[in-house]
Amino acid sequence: MELKTVENNCISSVFDLLELHGIGHSGGSLSVLQILISLYFEVGKVDPDNPKWDDRDRIVLSKAHATEAMYAVLAEKGYFSKTRFQEYLKLGSDIQGHVEISTPGVEYSGGALGQGITFACGLAYAAKMRNQNHKIYAVLGDGECHEGSVWEAAMFASHYKLDNLYIVIDNNHYADHGNVDELMNLQPFDARWESFGWETSSLPDGNKVESITEALNSFKTPNKPKCLIANTVKNYGVPLWEKNHLHQVAGDLLSQGVKQGREILSGR
Repeated sequence: MELKTVENNCISSVFDLLELHGIGHSGGSLSVLQILISLYFEVGKVDPDNPKWDDRDRIVLSKAHATEAMYAVLAEKGYFSKTRFQEYLKLGSDIQGHVEISTPGVEYSGGALGQGITFACGLAYAAKMRNQNHKIYAVLGDGECHEGSVWEAAMFASHYKLDNLYIVIDNNHYADHGNVDELMNLQPFDARWESFGWETSSLPDGNKVESITEALNSFKTPNKPKCLIANTVKNYGVPLWEKNHLHQVAGDLLSQGVKQGREILSGR
């Protein structure tokens, strides 16, 4: 299947999930979607027919509320059928409002932000100790980089030379309650990661799958963890939601945005 078809199908699935209960995390799901497509379809070594394969690369979604994007990509990859979307948010289901490790293809049960990178550090350190060659990819939001635990993990990864650890930051510039840098300035973002000893790259267009893949494959420096800052657009592909940098949508605003998004998608 062509990559563009995969992307279009995943966008459509995000809309399906948002419509299912009339509420959802549109902003972070639509900004991170292409990052997850790159990891699961292009970069990561994974097998949906054998989700617990020992040699698989581990993909950790630290911004675990972006479930609509995660489930869209996992279903498209073949970890489970799209018919299971009907279970979304239902009691007893493993397709919940934050990703859980019980879901096929999910490596990390998320909740509090700032914890996914620490979990990823543990996976990377353990792989080094066991002389295993798989890689660990962690996806963070820029807002969660306000958390002190992120920078403790950054020091740990650098100190222990975890060059098998890659993080991708969904740098969509808005947290759930405002502009990220106005809440707590992270700039110069790339220089901060470099100062912690990470090989760092900043990607101007973080909503292009091919660009993300190329950037991730370009890291080469030994003995350094890797950080890709992907500059994305919150609610990418739905101008009605983009202009207000919405974190969540519901009601009429959700219906109007989905309609607009589907019209744009049909013309791609």
